[in-house]
Amino acid sequence: MIERLFQALITGDRVSARQLVEEAGEQEQHPEDLAHEVFWPLLEMIQSLYRADQLGTLAHHYATRLLRSLAHQAIASYTAQARNGRKVLLFCGESEADELAGQLTADLLEASGYEVFFGGGGIANDEILAEVGEHRPDILLMFSSGPNDAPNIRQLIDHIRSVDACPNMQIVLGGGVFNRAEGLAEEIGADLWARTPRELIECLEDFSDRRAQPDQRTVGRNRGFDQSAA
Repeated sequence: MIERLFQALITGDRVSARQLVEEAGEQEQHPEDLAHEVFWPLLEMIQSLYRADQLGTLAHHYATRLLRSLAHQAIASYTAQARNGRKVLLFCGESEADELAGQLTADLLEASGYEVFFGGGGIANDEILAEVGEHRPDILLMFSSGPNDAPNIRQLIDHIRSVDACPNMQIVLGGGVFNRAEGLAEEIGADLWARTPRELIECLEDFSDRRAQPDQRTVGRNRGFDQSAA
């Protein structure tokens, strides 16, 4: 299905793309599994090909916008889990693909029982800090950030630590530049990190008490921390 849907996406074939998703539903594939196992891998494939100049701008635009439309349709069929009492403040990179990745993540987290506030990309650190103070979230999540976002995220984490803002809050990074730069999330002080929405949800459940150690926050040195040993 990924191969067939990829061809429909990059050519902007909206009818065929919708038919493929409808066929998956008729085969009783759960919408959440479709997001995890089809939409997310497709988005990563599209982005990888685009960065490698193997996919043109028009094909990239067709694909990301059509995939976002399919994701919006799928959320209506998600099975909402009981609320778990945990609040997530979520931001992402500024590109269309980053926003799509953030939206997929927000929708899947919400279906898993989290209360999610999704701010998207291009939000200044002072505004994020104000929202942290306003909402007092359990989790501050930056997922699918762009390369230019990393220095600001590091400054944000350093500031949050220095003023002890919302001390019980867990800072979580993943996707985007943090997938491509192994060890970066750890080295700039994240409490937790994940590569995909599914891995993120599992980590939030399994490592809710995990917090960064002071000697972890050393940019330029990959300490090889294993979350499974936390």
